[in-house]
Amino acid sequence: MRRLSSSTTFFYKRVFPLLWIGFLLAVFGLQFWVASHARANEQSPPLFPLVLMPLFLGGIMFIVYRKLLHDLMDEVWLDGDWLVVKNRGQQIRVALRDVMNINATTMTNPRRITVMLRTDSRFGPNLTFTPASPRGFAAAFKPDPIATELIERVDALRGASR
Repeated sequence: MRRLSSSTTFFYKRVFPLLWIGFLLAVFGLQFWVASHARANEQSPPLFPLVLMPLFLGGIMFIVYRKLLHDLMDEVWLDGDWLVVKNRGQQIRVALRDVMNINATTMTNPRRITVMLRTDSRFGPNLTFTPASPRGFAAAFKPDPIATELIERVDALRGASR
């Protein structure tokens, strides 16, 4: 078996949101501390902007998390003509011949590969993961090698079944 998904998925899904929330709480706490000391010196700034900025940044993080990170599978492995997908402590096996389409993003961080299935699985009709692909500026403009390999394997299986 060969791992197709990146080992940084855990960081993106679990650690990064906690760091972001911690940052927002620290900024809000610092602003509140400064405002309370300013009131003691009778230079009372309004509290509304102090609350507005952390709420705005929290909303942006929520949107980014829902659009780019929430649907990522924890691990994806290639086992011959099968994909082994692990997410939230559960595991499924998907035959490559049951794959309808494969899409890959190039200009997002993290990169994403979406495997569209012919039928629903326990994790839904689309399995999205972050590939363990080469990084760097030049790699951002090239097709993902893992997506390309999966497309070729699925195409070969379709040709063999005709």
